[in-house]
Amino acid sequence: MKTFTLDEAQSLLPVLESLLKRAIECKTSAEQAESDISELAQRIYLAGGMRVDVSKVAKIRAEAETHLQCVRESVAEMDSIGVQVKDLESGLLDFPCRLDDEVVLLCWRMGETTIEHWHTMESGFKGRQPVDERFRRRSNPSRRPN
Repeated sequence: MKTFTLDEAQSLLPVLESLLKRAIECKTSAEQAESDISELAQRIYLAGGMRVDVSKVAKIRAEAETHLQCVRESVAEMDSIGVQVKDLESGLLDFPCRLDDEVVLLCWRMGETTIEHWHTMESGFKGRQPVDERFRRRSNPSRRPN
């Protein structure tokens, strides 16, 4: 498992935020396409059948699949960097980080300007704690305590 220092994780935020936005936009577009298909199916059901433009439905399904592929690619790219996507809806990411002899997770959510929280592997988002000096010392070796 790749681990990050606070500075390394922080430096990745612009790229990750861009990937997250793309994934969320694609997910929204895929959901809209699926909703359009569901509405059509409901209208057909309520009308007891009707003439359907099969090519239009096929096009909507293809668009939905294209959008879903975009989501998969964006998430896979973040995963290949070593970042864990915890919740795509809220843009929640975790960065494994070594703290003493334990691997913990630096925690960032889209909209936050910097990484300011961490939690243990077991505690999850509800166990978020503020990043403290231990992380900053590890990220910046020139800042050693006296």
